[in-house]
Amino acid sequence: MLQRGLLKVAIVAGTYLLSPVLRLLNTSSGLGNGSGTGGAAAYEGYAVALISRGSESLNALASSIKESGGQLTAEDIRESNNINIESSFAFARAAILTFQQNEATSSTGKGTLVFTGATASVRGNVTTSGFASAKFAVRALAESLAKEFGQQDIHAIIDGMEIGPIENPTPESKLSPESIAAAYLYLVNQDRAAWTWELDLRPAHENW
Repeated sequence: MLQRGLLKVAIVAGTYLLSPVLRLLNTSSGLGNGSGTGGAAAYEGYAVALISRGSESLNALASSIKESGGQLTAEDIRESNNINIESSFAFARAAILTFQQNEATSSTGKGTLVFTGATASVRGNVTTSGFASAKFAVRALAESLAKEFGQQDIHAIIDGMEIGPIENPTPESKLSPESIAAAYLYLVNQDRAAWTWELDLRPAHENW
């Protein structure tokens, strides 16, 4: 589907955004933010494919932690690391190897790699030790790749945001998938003279 040297954009974790030079293939994982990002890409005239990788593993892990009173096991940590760290590293490696084959454009460089994080990427909380430690690691991975490959005109970004259910939400108290998608497109189209290296997206009325 994608030829070597044509991949220009990759969004890691939650949503994966793959783009040839002239057309964007947006593969959105799951519902909510994933489907919203896919919809926004479609409105921009890009080709979109929606898939569901399933959130059963993370949901099962969260339920297990709650049911056991917050008692994490070594296996829980390994599973969280595999889901968050190893998969992000593998995807980023494949994307960067492809980016390196591209010719740098005067504006966007050779390619854009966006890591989608969470509040847990920058702040731990009760009952989140397993999840937060993995998300901290993904943020460190993104920052390291940004410093290492920025000199090669590859744009790596960590996008941290709060995702979760809210009772009686208002437009100001929840993240809109369409707004998140617009932020992604903004990052992808940034000029190299002013690249964003980290972006924190939150609704206006969030208590943080």
